[in-house]
Amino acid sequence: MQTTSILNHLEPVAKMNKDIIKDVNNLGQTELRSLVDKYYQMQDDRIRSSAQVRESEASNESHSALDYLADQSLYLEKQIQRILTKYVEQKEVGLWLIHNKGIAGVLSAGLLAHIDINKAPTAGHIWNYAGLNPSVKWEKGKKRPFNAQLKTLCWKIGESFVKVSGSKDSFYGQEYAKRKLFETERNENNYYKDHASKQLEQKKFSKSTDAYKCYIKGKLPPAHVHAIAKRWVVKLFLSHLHAVWYEHATGKKAPVPYAIAHLNHAHLIEPPHTIEEALRKS
Repeated sequence: MQTTSILNHLEPVAKMNKDIIKDVNNLGQTELRSLVDKYYQMQDDRIRSSAQVRESEASNESHSALDYLADQSLYLEKQIQRILTKYVEQKEVGLWLIHNKGIAGVLSAGLLAHIDINKAPTAGHIWNYAGLNPSVKWEKGKKRPFNAQLKTLCWKIGESFVKVSGSKDSFYGQEYAKRKLFETERNENNYYKDHASKQLEQKKFSKSTDAYKCYIKGKLPPAHVHAIAKRWVVKLFLSHLHAVWYEHATGKKAPVPYAIAHLNHAHLIEPPHTIEEALRKS
Protein backbone atom coordinates (compact mmCIF):
# COMPACT_ATOMS: atom_id res chain seq x y z
CA MET A 1 0.00 0.00 0.00
CA GLN A 2 1.37 3.44 -0.90
CA THR A 3 2.05 6.02 1.82
CA THR A 4 -0.60 8.36 0.42
CA SER A 5 -3.26 5.65 0.68
CA ILE A 6 -2.21 4.94 4.26
CA LEU A 7 -2.70 8.59 5.11
CA ASN A 8 -6.19 8.51 3.64
CA HIS A 9 -7.16 6.09 6.42
CA LEU A 10 -5.67 8.20 9.21
CA GLU A 11 -8.09 10.40 11.09
CA PRO A 12 -6.91 13.76 12.43
CA VAL A 13 -6.89 14.25 16.19
CA ALA A 14 -10.29 15.42 17.42
CA LYS A 15 -10.61 19.07 18.32
CA MET A 16 -10.94 19.96 21.97
CA ASN A 17 -14.53 20.71 22.89
CA LYS A 18 -15.62 23.75 24.89
CA ASP A 19 -16.57 21.66 27.93
CA ILE A 20 -12.92 20.68 28.46
CA ILE A 21 -11.84 24.33 28.38
CA LYS A 22 -14.62 25.33 30.78
CA ASP A 23 -13.62 22.59 33.21
CA VAL A 24 -9.89 23.40 33.42
CA ASN A 25 -10.26 25.09 36.80
CA ASN A 26 -11.30 21.73 38.26
CA LEU A 27 -8.11 19.96 37.23
CA GLY A 28 -6.64 17.90 40.05
CA GLN A 29 -2.94 17.96 40.86
CA THR A 30 -2.43 14.46 39.42
CA GLU A 31 -4.06 15.38 36.12
CA LEU A 32 -2.21 18.71 36.03
CA ARG A 33 1.16 17.02 36.51
CA SER A 34 0.26 14.44 33.88
CA LEU A 35 -0.67 17.12 31.34
CA VAL A 36 2.63 18.92 31.87
CA ASP A 37 4.49 15.64 31.31
CA LYS A 38 2.38 14.89 28.22
CA TYR A 39 3.14 18.33 26.79
CA TYR A 40 6.88 17.74 26.92
CA GLN A 41 6.44 14.21 25.57
CA MET A 42 4.51 15.61 22.60
CA GLN A 43 7.17 18.25 22.12
CA ASP A 44 9.90 15.60 22.08
CA ASP A 45 7.87 13.47 19.64
CA ARG A 46 7.37 16.45 17.34
CA ILE A 47 11.07 17.35 17.39
CA ARG A 48 12.00 13.72 16.72
CA SER A 49 9.52 13.43 13.83
CA SER A 50 10.74 16.70 12.33
CA ALA A 51 14.32 15.45 12.46
CA GLN A 52 13.27 12.23 10.74
CA VAL A 53 11.55 14.27 8.02
CA ARG A 54 14.79 16.17 7.39
CA GLU A 55 16.69 12.88 7.16
CA SER A 56 14.16 11.54 4.64
CA GLU A 57 14.38 14.73 2.59
CA ALA A 58 18.17 14.47 2.50
CA SER A 59 17.82 10.91 1.19
CA ASN A 60 15.09 11.87 -1.30
CA GLU A 61 12.71 9.45 0.44
CA SER A 62 8.97 9.80 0.95
CA HIS A 63 8.04 11.29 4.33
CA SER A 64 4.28 11.91 4.19
CA ALA A 65 3.58 9.70 7.21
CA LEU A 66 6.32 11.40 9.20
CA ASP A 67 4.90 14.80 8.23
CA TYR A 68 1.52 13.64 9.49
CA LEU A 69 2.97 12.53 12.85
CA ALA A 70 4.89 15.78 13.26
CA ASP A 71 1.73 17.81 12.51
CA GLN A 72 -0.39 15.78 14.93
CA SER A 73 2.22 16.06 17.70
CA LEU A 74 2.33 19.83 17.19
CA TYR A 75 -1.46 20.01 17.28
CA LEU A 76 -1.65 18.04 20.54
CA GLU A 77 1.18 20.09 21.97
CA LYS A 78 -0.75 23.31 21.31
CA GLN A 79 -3.99 21.90 22.72
CA ILE A 80 -2.31 20.88 25.97
CA GLN A 81 -0.59 24.27 26.11
CA ARG A 82 -4.01 25.90 25.72
CA ILE A 83 -5.46 23.91 28.64
CA LEU A 84 -2.51 24.62 30.91
CA THR A 85 -2.41 28.33 30.09
CA LYS A 86 -6.13 28.63 30.76
CA TYR A 87 -5.66 26.89 34.10
CA VAL A 88 -2.81 29.22 35.09
CA GLU A 89 -4.77 32.34 34.10
CA GLN A 90 -7.50 31.40 36.58
CA LYS A 91 -5.06 31.27 39.50
CA GLU A 92 -3.86 34.48 41.13
CA VAL A 93 -0.38 33.08 41.73
CA GLY A 94 -0.48 31.82 38.15
CA LEU A 95 -1.00 35.38 36.89
CA TRP A 96 2.06 36.48 38.88
CA LEU A 97 4.06 33.71 37.24
CA ILE A 98 3.14 34.47 33.63
CA HIS A 99 3.85 38.17 34.12
CA ASN A 100 7.54 37.24 34.28
CA LYS A 101 9.04 37.14 30.80
CA GLY A 102 10.44 33.67 30.19
CA ILE A 103 7.74 31.97 32.28
CA ALA A 104 4.72 31.07 30.15
CA GLY A 105 1.71 28.82 30.73
CA VAL A 106 3.33 25.38 30.67
CA LEU A 107 6.20 26.22 33.02
CA SER A 108 3.79 28.03 35.33
CA ALA A 109 1.42 25.04 35.36
CA GLY A 110 4.31 22.75 36.19
CA LEU A 111 5.28 24.86 39.19
CA LEU A 112 1.68 25.00 40.43
CA ALA A 113 1.40 21.24 39.94
CA HIS A 114 4.50 20.29 41.91
CA ILE A 115 4.76 22.92 44.67
CA ASP A 116 2.44 22.93 47.68
CA ILE A 117 2.93 26.24 49.47
CA ASN A 118 1.41 24.72 52.63
CA LYS A 119 4.38 22.33 52.76
CA ALA A 120 6.98 25.03 52.07
CA PRO A 121 7.40 27.34 55.08
CA THR A 122 10.61 28.71 53.55
CA ALA A 123 12.11 29.15 50.10
CA GLY A 124 14.75 26.61 51.13
CA HIS A 125 12.10 23.89 51.22
CA ILE A 126 11.33 24.54 47.55
CA TRP A 127 15.04 24.64 46.65
CA ASN A 128 15.55 21.27 48.34
CA TYR A 129 12.47 19.74 46.71
CA ALA A 130 13.70 20.96 43.32
CA GLY A 131 17.14 19.42 43.79
CA LEU A 132 18.87 22.81 43.96
CA ASN A 133 20.72 22.23 47.23
CA PRO A 134 24.26 21.10 46.26
CA SER A 135 24.93 19.84 49.80
CA VAL A 136 22.18 17.21 49.48
CA LYS A 137 23.55 14.08 47.81
CA TRP A 138 21.53 11.22 46.36
CA GLU A 139 23.21 8.12 47.73
CA LYS A 140 22.99 4.84 45.88
CA GLY A 141 20.16 2.65 47.15
CA LYS A 142 18.47 5.54 48.97
CA LYS A 143 15.24 7.31 48.08
CA ARG A 144 15.72 10.27 45.76
CA PRO A 145 15.83 13.37 48.02
CA PHE A 146 14.18 15.66 45.46
CA ASN A 147 11.40 15.71 42.88
CA ALA A 148 12.86 14.72 39.50
CA GLN A 149 10.09 16.37 37.45
CA LEU A 150 10.44 19.65 39.34
CA LYS A 151 14.21 19.56 38.95
CA THR A 152 13.84 19.12 35.17
CA LEU A 153 11.29 21.92 35.11
CA CYS A 154 13.72 24.23 36.92
CA TRP A 155 16.41 23.37 34.36
CA LYS A 156 13.98 24.44 31.62
CA ILE A 157 13.22 27.64 33.52
CA GLY A 158 16.93 28.42 33.71
CA GLU A 159 17.30 27.84 29.97
CA SER A 160 14.33 30.11 29.33
CA PHE A 161 15.88 32.94 31.38
CA VAL A 162 19.11 32.56 29.40
CA LYS A 163 17.16 32.89 26.14
CA VAL A 164 15.54 36.16 27.25
CA SER A 165 18.65 37.57 28.94
CA GLY A 166 19.08 40.11 26.14
CA SER A 167 15.61 41.56 26.73
CA LYS A 168 15.22 44.63 28.94
CA ASP A 169 11.69 43.43 29.74
CA SER A 170 12.93 40.26 31.42
CA PHE A 171 13.79 40.86 35.07
CA TYR A 172 15.21 37.38 35.59
CA GLY A 173 16.93 37.31 32.21
CA GLN A 174 18.74 40.51 33.21
CA GLU A 175 19.58 39.10 36.64
CA TYR A 176 21.09 36.02 34.98
CA ALA A 177 23.24 38.21 32.71
CA LYS A 178 24.50 40.27 35.66
CA ARG A 179 25.20 37.18 37.73
CA LYS A 180 27.14 35.54 34.92
CA LEU A 181 29.41 38.59 34.67
CA PHE A 182 29.88 38.50 38.44
CA GLU A 183 30.69 34.78 38.47
CA THR A 184 33.05 35.16 35.50
CA GLU A 185 35.00 37.84 37.36
CA ARG A 186 35.17 35.69 40.48
CA ASN A 187 36.40 32.78 38.40
CA GLU A 188 39.15 34.91 36.85
CA ASN A 189 40.20 36.04 40.34
CA ASN A 190 40.67 32.39 41.45
CA TYR A 191 37.61 32.36 43.72
CA TYR A 192 36.84 28.82 42.59
CA LYS A 193 40.38 27.49 42.84
CA ASP A 194 39.52 24.94 45.55
CA HIS A 195 36.37 23.89 43.73
CA ALA A 196 38.37 23.35 40.54
CA SER A 197 40.84 21.21 42.44
CA LYS A 198 38.04 19.05 43.87
CA GLN A 199 36.63 18.52 40.39
CA LEU A 200 39.97 17.06 39.29
CA GLU A 201 40.07 14.82 42.38
CA GLN A 202 36.51 13.53 42.06
CA LYS A 203 36.18 13.10 38.28
CA LYS A 204 38.31 11.83 35.45
CA PHE A 205 38.98 14.28 32.63
CA SER A 206 40.99 13.72 29.49
CA LYS A 207 43.94 16.10 29.45
CA SER A 208 42.94 17.15 25.95
CA THR A 209 39.56 18.52 27.06
CA ASP A 210 38.87 22.21 27.60
CA ALA A 211 37.46 21.39 31.03
CA TYR A 212 40.74 19.83 32.20
CA LYS A 213 42.74 22.77 30.84
CA CYS A 214 40.62 25.13 32.93
CA TYR A 215 40.53 23.05 36.12
CA ILE A 216 44.29 22.48 36.11
CA LYS A 217 44.73 26.28 36.16
CA GLY A 218 42.40 26.61 39.12
CA LYS A 219 39.57 27.95 36.99
CA LEU A 220 36.12 26.67 36.11
CA PRO A 221 35.31 26.13 32.43
CA PRO A 222 32.79 28.58 30.89
CA ALA A 223 30.03 25.95 30.87
CA HIS A 224 30.46 25.47 34.63
CA VAL A 225 30.28 29.23 35.26
CA HIS A 226 27.17 29.38 33.09
CA ALA A 227 25.55 26.59 35.14
CA ILE A 228 26.33 28.39 38.42
CA ALA A 229 24.77 31.64 37.20
CA LYS A 230 21.75 29.80 35.84
CA ARG A 231 21.18 27.89 39.08
CA TRP A 232 21.51 31.14 41.05
CA VAL A 233 18.83 32.95 39.03
CA VAL A 234 16.45 29.98 39.25
CA LYS A 235 16.84 29.98 43.04
CA LEU A 236 16.22 33.74 43.08
CA PHE A 237 13.06 33.25 41.03
CA LEU A 238 11.84 30.44 43.30
CA SER A 239 12.50 32.55 46.41
CA HIS A 240 10.38 35.32 44.89
CA LEU A 241 7.64 32.85 43.98
CA HIS A 242 7.68 31.59 47.56
CA ALA A 243 7.59 35.14 48.97
CA VAL A 244 4.55 36.30 47.01
CA TRP A 245 2.73 32.96 47.25
CA TYR A 246 3.35 32.56 51.00
CA GLU A 247 2.13 36.07 51.77
CA HIS A 248 -0.91 35.63 49.53
CA ALA A 249 -1.80 32.32 51.22
CA THR A 250 -1.11 33.26 54.85
CA GLY A 251 -1.34 37.04 55.01
CA LYS A 252 2.15 37.06 56.55
CA LYS A 253 5.52 38.09 55.18
CA ALA A 254 7.61 35.13 54.08
CA PRO A 255 10.82 34.40 56.01
CA VAL A 256 13.93 35.78 54.32
CA PRO A 257 16.10 32.95 52.88
CA TYR A 258 18.56 31.68 55.50
CA ALA A 259 21.70 32.51 53.52
CA ILE A 260 20.65 36.15 53.35
CA ALA A 261 19.19 36.50 56.85
CA HIS A 262 21.98 34.69 58.73
CA LEU A 263 25.05 34.28 56.54
CA ASN A 264 25.01 37.63 54.72
CA HIS A 265 25.75 35.91 51.41
CA ALA A 266 23.96 38.58 49.40
CA HIS A 267 21.70 41.59 49.63
CA LEU A 268 17.97 41.01 49.39
CA ILE A 269 16.58 41.36 45.85
CA GLU A 270 12.86 42.09 45.93
CA PRO A 271 10.39 40.46 43.50
CA PRO A 272 9.77 42.56 40.37
CA HIS A 273 6.04 42.81 41.09
CA THR A 274 3.35 41.65 43.51
CA ILE A 275 0.36 39.43 42.85
CA GLU A 276 -1.87 42.50 43.13
CA GLU A 277 0.13 44.28 40.41
CA ALA A 278 -0.13 41.21 38.18
CA LEU A 279 -3.92 41.13 38.70
CA ARG A 280 -4.23 44.80 37.72
CA LYS A 281 -2.23 44.19 34.53
CA SER A 282 -4.21 41.11 33.51
